[in-house]
Formats: sequence, C-alpha cells, structure tokens
Amino acid sequence: MHISSGRWVYGLFLALVTAVLWGVLPIWLKEVLQTMDPVTVTWYRLIVAGLLLFVYLGANRRLPEFRPLGARGRWLVVLAVGGLTGNYVFYLIGLKMLSPGTTQLVIQVAPILFLLSSLFIFKESFSLGQAFGLVVTVLGFGLFFNQRLEELLTSMGQYTLGVLVILLASAVWTFYGLAQKQLLSHWSSAQVMMVIYLGCAALLTPWAHPLEALELSPLQGWLLLACCLNTLVAYGAFAEALAHWEASRVSATLAITPLVTFASVAACAALWPDHVQPEEINWIAYAGAVFVVLGSALTALAPSLARSWRARREAAALAGGE
Repeated sequence: MHISSGRWVYGLFLALVTAVLWGVLPIWLKEVLQTMDPVTVTWYRLIVAGLLLFVYLGANRRLPEFRPLGARGRWLVVLAVGGLTGNYVFYLIGLKMLSPGTTQLVIQVAPILFLLSSLFIFKESFSLGQAFGLVVTVLGFGLFFNQRLEELLTSMGQYTLGVLVILLASAVWTFYGLAQKQLLSHWSSAQVMMVIYLGCAALLTPWAHPLEALELSPLQGWLLLACCLNTLVAYGAFAEALAHWEASRVSATLAITPLVTFASVAACAALWPDHVQPEEINWIAYAGAVFVVLGSALTALAPSLARSWRARREAAALAGGE
C-alpha cells in the first residue's frame, strides 16, 4: 500500500497547482473552440501529451510492456481508451454549448459516479459522512440551476443538451477511471497515461483535422499549446501530490476547481471582455457552487476524518484507562 512522504505542504501546493490548471483550462479551450472542432482539439492535446510521455519514458528506459497484461489487461486498455476519448470529446462538445463555469461544475459528477461504481465493483465502503457529502452536493446542484431548473426539466434547448452532454462525459469517464485503477497494478501511472493518451489519439486520427491549426489566430495558437501542456503538467502535479499527501485530501483540494474557474472567468471577463463572457448567474447559483464544492470535499474526506476520530477516541480511552 502506498504511503505518502508526509511533506503535506508540498503536496498541498501541488494539489493547488493542479486545481488552478484545471480551473483555467475550460477558458482556454472555449477560445480555441471558436475555430477548431472538439475532436481536433482533443487529438492535439492527447498526441502532444502522449508523445512527451513517450520521450520521457523512453529516455529513462521505462516504456511499458504489454505481455504481462494478458488478455484481460488488454481489454482494460481498450476500455480506458474508449472512456477517456469519450470524456474529452463530450466535454468539449458540452463546453461549446455552456459557459466554462457551468461546464466545470457539472463535470464534478464524474468522481461521484466513480465513487458509487467503486462500491459495487471494488466492494469499497460508503460511510455516513460520504452520504451526507453526497446530499450536500445534490443540494448544491439544485441551487446552482435555480434560474434554469424549469428549462432543464421541461425543454431540450441548447442549455439542457449541453448539461446532458457533460453528464455523458462524466459517465464515460467512470469507465476510464475504473479501468485505469486496475491497470495501475501492472504499470506506473506515467506508463498508463502514455498508453491511454496515444491510444486515444490513434482512435481519433480518422476524424481529426490537424490543418485547422493553421486557421488559428496567434492568441488561439498559443492557447492550444497551453492546453496541450496543461494536460501533461496538471497530471504530473496531481500524481506528485499523491506521493506527498493523502489521496482523500488531494481530492478534497481539487474540489475547489469550479471555484477557480468562476473566479478566473470573472477576472478574464473584466480584463478581456472581447474574448471571455461573464457568467450569467445569480448569488443563489454561486452559493450552490460553493455547496457542490463543500459536498465533494466532504465526500472525499469523510473516510479519513472518520479514521482520525476513531483513533482519537481510542487514544483517549487508553489514556483514561491509565
């Protein structure tokens, strides 16, 4: 079992770096999507990140071997590639229909679906604290959509369709997450991501239009490059954070990602109004976003908090017995 290094300040810093990079990513992607289609943007992100990992692992003589996987492992690779490809493409399709903040908030459903799936597949436990966190998250979503709730429930306009597409992106990400968790027993995280990234890029190649990059403005070109590097750097910071801090605390920190997006949208809309539009939501929706973040964080932290509470009770009982 992995044990963190205990350098929690460094782990917190890396988790915050990941949250910031993931938080600003939809703003960059939104600008690039004005010229390029979602499949091509995804292809560029995956091929650049995959090739950089290939060069890194090759230089260190750590390229993955497929023989130890066996037939079952190869099917897991196929499942992971299909899941992540669908997640990336559906996410960008939904982002074209929605604002960056709404997109980033709705995608928070993905780790919740992953948690619920793990209960059945990996027989993981589900505590009362996690159930409470889930209730808070659902309440937060209800508050966030307070202005568009009737539209979501009664019509199939662009907003409703965008939300459904992002929910679909969350659902297919669950397949990727479950498959990746199993593959980590054979390969390192960097090896898994290299294979998945290059596999996804290969899958998308027949539908990608790389020459669309020539139609980008200089700003869009730099943003596309930033999106490609974001895919790799954010993942690297996330993986390194897990090496120095407990996974539950890293996950809880990453729950602030939607708030980073909302804050970034507000700042960019003020500085560059020609490129970024402000979020058109009321204070109740912002409060709902905070509830979603708190609920997600509580769901991630609940098992760790429960263990700490039991340890303190046992320590107090032993001290009292003496």
